[in-house]
Amino acid sequence: MRRTTPLVLAAAVLFLAGCGSEQDTGSGGRAPAPSGTGAPSAGRNAGDCTGHANLTAADQDRSVCLAKGGELRITLDGTKARPWKPVTVGGTGLEAINAGLVLQPGDATAAYRAVAAGTVKLTSSRPLCPEPTAPDQASCKGVEEWTVTVRVG
Repeated sequence: MRRTTPLVLAAAVLFLAGCGSEQDTGSGGRAPAPSGTGAPSAGRNAGDCTGHANLTAADQDRSVCLAKGGELRITLDGTKARPWKPVTVGGTGLEAINAGLVLQPGDATAAYRAVAAGTVKLTSSRPLCPEPTAPDQASCKGVEEWTVTVRVG
């Protein structure tokens, strides 16, 4: 084997590792959510909107652009001691569709179809701490908020 082969192989690996790693989120440089859901941030125009998005609790404070006719699915994994409240919708542009069954106590799921141009704020919340199970346990009144803005383009 020639001496340059390891250098060529290393360069090829670095090149291939970089392929597909850049993503234009359309959000002015905001990185994608750590959840790995692949839900894009709000686009600059209707051409930047996605046809399908999956959101989780890790998508807190995200902005998503959904193309008309596209579907949005939400899965918030909670626990029996710290349950998510049902997702509420404020605004126009989304129509609720069947989200399937919730199998775990404390989870909140929702699904929507983008039916008209508009902006929608989706929200949910859950307690930061479980309710005390004994009188001598400390309680906590904190609430974890979840909000996502959806623009239908």
